[in-house]
Amino acid sequence: MAITSATVEPVTLDSISTQDLYRELLIRIGEDPNRDGLLHTPERVEKSMAFLTKGYTMDVTDVLHDALFDVDYDEMVIVKDIEFYSMCEHHVLPFFGKAHVAYVPNGKVIGLSKIPRLVDVYARRLQVQERLTRQIGDAITDAIQPQGVAVILEAEHLCMMMRGVEKQHSTTVTSAMLGVFKTQLQTRNEFLSLVRRGGSSI
Repeated sequence: MAITSATVEPVTLDSISTQDLYRELLIRIGEDPNRDGLLHTPERVEKSMAFLTKGYTMDVTDVLHDALFDVDYDEMVIVKDIEFYSMCEHHVLPFFGKAHVAYVPNGKVIGLSKIPRLVDVYARRLQVQERLTRQIGDAITDAIQPQGVAVILEAEHLCMMMRGVEKQHSTTVTSAMLGVFKTQLQTRNEFLSLVRRGGSSI
């Protein structure tokens, strides 16, 4: 008898553990998950992926809530060469590099150590570099309403290096210029000059 759509049971993964999924993946790529070197791989991958995607469990408000300060200062604040690691959402391969973040305060500043943490909130997710760049800028804008925010990311993508075009020395640069960094050429140029002093490729 032909099976109709009405008689097919919906697939559910509720009863399947994450480790079982990774074990099945090993089988499907032609490996034996029972051999010595792979016995604990599903457990290790589960822990690794939880760490690499921990941004989904992080909240910007929680990260910044105790580090916003009223300060009478209206000159540029810049934190550059922030190392970041993320995962390309198209191939689930890493991309990594440096973030350069600047803002011009409007009565409030962010504790300096919180800016790298803010980068991690969004980097530790499945991402595209363009969206990651904008999310960092928007989060700072929402948190302190500064006069402007600038974000530049320089990254190498393993999805370009290990597969596809296989170009080993290419760097992708993205930027988000908000507020005075977009409207005032002098402010934007000052930011770019400060970033280049560190040997940046931009």
